[in-house]
Amino acid sequence: MHFARSWRQQSSNLRLVGSRCASCDAIFFPERIRCTGCGSSELKDYRLSGRGTISTVTRVFEAPRGFESQVPYFAALVELEEGPIICAMLTDVDQEDVSVGKKVSMVTRRILAHGDDGPIIYAYKFTPELEG
Repeated sequence: MHFARSWRQQSSNLRLVGSRCASCDAIFFPERIRCTGCGSSELKDYRLSGRGTISTVTRVFEAPRGFESQVPYFAALVELEEGPIICAMLTDVDQEDVSVGKKVSMVTRRILAHGDDGPIIYAYKFTPELEG
């Protein structure tokens, strides 16, 4: 992930800001400029709750370039309460604690660091919701 792209996408990456169609109320993540439901271009920023449910999950042992130091890790498709499904890394989980249907919440975590003196890139990950 390049620093410039990370900077441009920080509202999505740090606060889960998507779009909501003013015409049909469809919600999208990431942001869109046109509604795929009704075709309207009247979309407004919409902050998602960050709560959802794991739809599918896998354990990653061969990471893409730049993420080698984080293996093994879990990646999941998370269906947000508002409807969009997003792909995200899971954090603060044990293997026994990860399953389809598990409730999760968004947290902000470090994704990458460019050397000892370079910029640190933060983005969303999901962690199991605390019970009780």
